[in-house]
Order: sequence, then structure tokens, then C-alpha cells
Amino acid sequence: MAPDADAGKPKGHRADPFAPLTSQLLPVGDGHEIYVETVGRADAIPAIYLHGGPGSGCQPDHRRLFDPERFHAVLFDQRGAGRSHPKGGREANTLPHLIADMETMRSRIDIERWMLVGGSWGATLALAYAQAHPARVSGIVLRATFLGTRAELEHAFLQNLARFHPGLSEDFFSLLPEGERARPLDAYWRRILDPDPVVHGPAARAWYDTERILSEHAPSRTRFDLQSLHSSRPLPATPFMESHYFAHDCFMRPDQLMANAGKLHGIGGIIVQGRYDLLCPPSTSHALAAAWPDAEIRFVEGSGHSLYDPGVRDAVMKAISDLASRITEQGH
Repeated sequence: MAPDADAGKPKGHRADPFAPLTSQLLPVGDGHEIYVETVGRADAIPAIYLHGGPGSGCQPDHRRLFDPERFHAVLFDQRGAGRSHPKGGREANTLPHLIADMETMRSRIDIERWMLVGGSWGATLALAYAQAHPARVSGIVLRATFLGTRAELEHAFLQNLARFHPGLSEDFFSLLPEGERARPLDAYWRRILDPDPVVHGPAARAWYDTERILSEHAPSRTRFDLQSLHSSRPLPATPFMESHYFAHDCFMRPDQLMANAGKLHGIGGIIVQGRYDLLCPPSTSHALAAAWPDAEIRFVEGSGHSLYDPGVRDAVMKAISDLASRITEQGH
């Protein structure tokens, strides 16, 4: 990784303390190159940020979750996401591949142990990595626990959708022919992954809009614009990667993360949980904490799933800071 022009200058000389120290496209095999950047100070507390989706990519604001004087934070776009190449690539793109990519990064950046920070799908990846490589993890901050199970997806897109947004639920089902409504999630994923734009376009937009509405405690609108689903505007990227992962049970065994929760023993964790999260409800975080006694849950009242719901981002930043203090005290 090549440092930028300000790297190594004393405090106060960097025009933007959140600007990347380093950035590169890292070859990880199988034809994939992943975008990796570091921020903060190279001699500070190592941490890695795991974005959601799968498929969403990191954003500049994610750098600001980490105090640049206190952290050496790594941010990366997972295979096929964001600035990684090939964009949208789903070949050789599984959960074990992402875990291996994290180990490649850790070794390349010369980090022995790091704090994991991730929300929603990022929480899934954090837990899977920690269970695969517990000795490499100093602590974990999760937001909106998602364990990567079909039951969670059915609860969100079928039960919660119908219960809290009945009109939107009707819209969601209306895109499917009667014969495909018995297993609507499978039908959506199959349509989204269909190569024909006439098939995948409306399904991808409908999935994206539904997920966005479910993610916000106070969404600006709660119904589809049915006409716009057939527009020619650019398609969102996340429905395609999500369909790839969800159709394959996130490339995990049934209930894998809960079954392996014992591997987290001795790793401190803080789980930030929106009280009214319709995608990743409090019951999931509660169940995980019961199986992982080293973790605590911090509820954010009046908020849902989104990092940008009221109070959530601040709670995540405080959790990162608090866990870093514990790690420092313990000498990790």
C-alpha cells in the first residue's frame, strides 16, 4: 500500500484526519481485486470495518466512526462490491472467501489482532470471522445482529412486512405471479438473478425499496411507485449480491453462528440494537448475547435498523470507544 502525501506527518499537519493513509486494490485470487484503505494512525489500535448488504460497499462516513488519533482502521469493499473488481462479480464469492480475504489483508497490513466492527450483514461476517479466527480478534462491536438464516429473512420480509406495512406487503407480492407466491423469497431471488433485464429490473428495485423501508424507523414513503419499478434508471447493486448469498443460505450450515457461539468465549463484545428494528429485531441480539456471555447489548430506543436512525450512529461510536478502552486496559 502506498501512503498518501500527508502520511507520517505530525498531528495537525493532515488537512483531513479522516483521509486514507493508504489505499489499494489487493489481488486475492479467483480474478478478484478488493479495494482496501486504512485511516488513522499506523501505530494505534487496529480495527476493521465490515460493511453491510452483502454488496453495499464502504462509504466515506464509515471512516468517521473511528477516532483517527486512537485507531488504525481498515475499511474494504467486499468481493464484487463498491470499488472492488470485478464489480458485481459473484463467481468465487462466498462467506469463506470473504473470511480468507480478511486474513490476507490482516497479514499484508501486518496486524496481529484487530477489533471487528460491523452491522447487519457486517455483523454476520464479523461473527463468522471471529469464530474461524478467534485468536486474531481483540473485540467485536455489532450493530443489528443478523445471523444469516432463512428464518430471519422470512420474519423480516414476510411477517414483519405484513404486520407493520400491510400496503407495502401487498405491493411486494403483487410483482409475483400467483404461482410464485407460495415461496416469495425464492421467487424474488430467482427473478433478481435472471439474466433478462425485463425480469430482474422490477424485482431488484422492489426488493431494494422494501428493504430500505423496513430499515428505517420513519421512512419517507411506505409504498412502491409501481411505474418506477419498470423505469430505465440505473439498478441498485445490493439486491443482486444479496440474492446470490441468500439463495445459498449465506454459504453457512443451518444455525452455524449460534451453534459456534462458544468459540467467542473470552472475546469482549458490545451489540448496538435499535429497539424497533424490523429487519434484525432485538430477539436475535438477545439470543446471541445469551450464548456469548462476554457481550453486552445496548438498546437505542426509538430507532430501527439504519445506522442513521436517531441515536444509532452515536451509540456505535461510543461502543467502539468503550471497547477500545477495555482492550487497552487488558493489554491486547
